[in-house]
Amino acid sequence: MNKGAKIGVSVIAAAVLLGGGYGAYALVSGGDSGKDGAKKPRTVVAEPPGPELAASGAKAFLDAWAKGDLYGAAKLTDDPDKAQAALQAFQDGVKPSAVHLTAGGPTTAPSPAAAKSASASASAQASASATGSPAPTGVLEGFKASLEFADTGTPWNYDGVLGVVKMSDGTAAVHWAPSVIHPKLDAGETITVKPLYAAPAAVTDRKGKPLGGYPSLVGLLNQLKSAAPQDGDPANAGSGVVISTPASAGGKATDEKLFTVKEPKPVPNLKLTLDADLQGAAEQQVAAQGGKPASLVAIEPSSGNILAYAFSPSTGQNRAFSGATAPGSTMKVLTSAALLEAGVTPTTGMPCPETTMVTGKSVSNDEPGAHPDYTLTDAFIHSCNTSFIEKGKDVLKPGSLPAIAKDVFGLGLVWHTGLSNFDTEVPVEGNMAGAASEFIGQGKIRTNPLAMASVAATVQSGVFHQPILIPGLEQAKAARNLSPDVLGSLRSLMVKTVQSGTASEVSPALPAGSGAKTGTAEVDTSPNANSWFTAYSGNLAVAAEVEGGGHGSAAAGPAVSRVLAVGNKG
Repeated sequence: MNKGAKIGVSVIAAAVLLGGGYGAYALVSGGDSGKDGAKKPRTVVAEPPGPELAASGAKAFLDAWAKGDLYGAAKLTDDPDKAQAALQAFQDGVKPSAVHLTAGGPTTAPSPAAAKSASASASAQASASATGSPAPTGVLEGFKASLEFADTGTPWNYDGVLGVVKMSDGTAAVHWAPSVIHPKLDAGETITVKPLYAAPAAVTDRKGKPLGGYPSLVGLLNQLKSAAPQDGDPANAGSGVVISTPASAGGKATDEKLFTVKEPKPVPNLKLTLDADLQGAAEQQVAAQGGKPASLVAIEPSSGNILAYAFSPSTGQNRAFSGATAPGSTMKVLTSAALLEAGVTPTTGMPCPETTMVTGKSVSNDEPGAHPDYTLTDAFIHSCNTSFIEKGKDVLKPGSLPAIAKDVFGLGLVWHTGLSNFDTEVPVEGNMAGAASEFIGQGKIRTNPLAMASVAATVQSGVFHQPILIPGLEQAKAARNLSPDVLGSLRSLMVKTVQSGTASEVSPALPAGSGAKTGTAEVDTSPNANSWFTAYSGNLAVAAEVEGGGHGSAAAGPAVSRVLAVGNKG
């Protein structure tokens, strides 16, 4: 849509006024009578109207329009049917309480309209030359419009311009085009009054601090500022004159406000659940991964409030929310919960063979050698893959892990966080061979740091609180909680992992009393494993992943530790 003025010169070729094709306009009514008494068609002629005739023609049209005689105004144009329909649609859509139209005003306009008109003029001149007849010409007349509304004492004022042509009966007629109504109106567009809602004055963190300047939040802030709350409280709505452009191929419908009839009620600042201090720490940690793609999420376990999220590169996919990759051994938190519910205890024997077979492939451990004397505690804190696969085959079912993931940890439920996110997938395998890979966070499991931070948060609080970014959003509920005994054992496993297991290797060390689980996820498309880490400390849970970062304690672990050190000071 060309939002500039539509006409750019004072005297123009007919194609500029009519878009080509004057021959299509022949108005029978009011024409001269021939020898047989029949009315001759009233047509546009090549000769332009004189200044006085053009001015009187424009004034007659404007006077009729202003007093609401839309039929009479339309009859004073070269296309009465289209003119009356358009004028009526404008009246019905805008509903002004009074219309004042005064002849006189600017009749020139800048490019690109002038360039468009010049091109059309050249085409019309060539066509006229080919037929042996001169191209018709018209005269531009400016006018000033002032529309009043019952809801406001401020009128809508704008300058308009219309073309006037000479007809075969010697009278003048306004050349009809959508731009006669308003200089920004094109064919196919409409002007109506629509509800207007105020955008939030600002988007802040939970303490009222501004959130500008954080690379990972650019998309979120743009989304919140540009999304007019059209489903907001009608009592807060204002209204405005809007020009609407229909959706084009591959595009979407757009609205442009031309005038505010009634100001909407101001909207207070929108406070998100985010914490600026934690957000800053999260941004620093994902940016410090040597160029490797990475993401991190921090959650408040007691509420599910998302306190920070960051991803790198910040111009790419929001991996923190929309990533969909295998989480590696961080999934052993859920597998251990399933084993504990199946009767396994922290001291139950879970031998750790050097290798085992899963779906025809040999699976090994990060820790070399066999450890036949391992218990569940040993297998968890040292992250022995073979222990979990063998014990899982013995006491679990193919649907055990997907069931506890959904029923206790909320993974697989539909989450509405306030930002688009990927909901974790833990498929139910048809046999134990397929399920065995899921026990160690491989196979067909797909998740992201948002979900794995929530896992740590659920262990810390004992209750699943679906993560949210906007306070008050409805949170999906898990079907049940872990029993106190199982929950206590699971917390003990995560704390011991920090004290003497794989998480003890993280530098800087995690805060005292933290619980954690490392993850090293093998990915077929990458020569290096992805680094995962999820942990909690106090009322704060954090998870991170670093693509190609290797062991969980090597890349993701230090990032999580540094964010946990900032703490939840809300």
